[in-house]
Amino acid sequence: MRKAGKWIRNLILGLGVFAVAFPFIWCVLLSFKSNGEIMSVEAPFLPTKLVLDGYRRVLEDAPFFQWLFNSIVTAVAATALTAFTSCVAGYIFAKFRFRGKTVLFFAILATMMVPFQVTMIPLYLIVNKMQLLDSMLALIVPYMVSGFGVFLCRQFAESIPTEIIESGRIEGAGEWTIFFRLIMPMMKSGISALCIFTFMGRWNDYVWPLIALTSERRMTLPLALNYFNSNLFTDYNASMSAGVLVMLPLLIIYFIFQKQFVESITLTGIK
Repeated sequence: MRKAGKWIRNLILGLGVFAVAFPFIWCVLLSFKSNGEIMSVEAPFLPTKLVLDGYRRVLEDAPFFQWLFNSIVTAVAATALTAFTSCVAGYIFAKFRFRGKTVLFFAILATMMVPFQVTMIPLYLIVNKMQLLDSMLALIVPYMVSGFGVFLCRQFAESIPTEIIESGRIEGAGEWTIFFRLIMPMMKSGISALCIFTFMGRWNDYVWPLIALTSERRMTLPLALNYFNSNLFTDYNASMSAGVLVMLPLLIIYFIFQKQFVESITLTGIK
């Protein structure tokens, strides 16, 4: 009976993994098929002939490496700024007392409940007023502060004993010294979780770069998925190839930091 239950559990997990991984597998297979074979009704599941024209068009006919550079710069900069501002704000909300603290914190939490479609137009008007449209700063400045990041870092900062902070003050350390040398090392797990979620969000962001960017040279990788489409023709082979190349860096990062990724999700759930 126990073996049967284990077999059923493994079967359900295997089906779940296949259901989640199938879109990516299908995208990879389509990237090696010609447009005619992709559109064919009787096309087999596996490509009859490996076609690399899509990857060639993406890497040679389009400024792919410029888009890759733009994505890396914007995602890393936004992640670093979000992590810093979230740590500072979370530490302040957790360990300092000031008037209006609870109201302000709940106002920050309320921003997590507002969908992006509601703030999209006001955000565009603000960025336009700051003359940041069609620049990489337009993808960095709006994401310098995260309500989720402040909430997450506050939860981790609350678990830090206040006696450690008091002992640092008794030893003559300033507030910034205490923050950088005592608080941030003890919040490493929370910072790792926040960085992972923020980087993935910024790397995969499509709607805001589509609105804020107009020039081809400043595009990010997700926008490359529409680069090979027009009103008259859709290059499915190149679009699938671009999709694989967009997902590839995230897969590499995941396999490198797999342990930290799993730990961050576990700790986030506990907090």
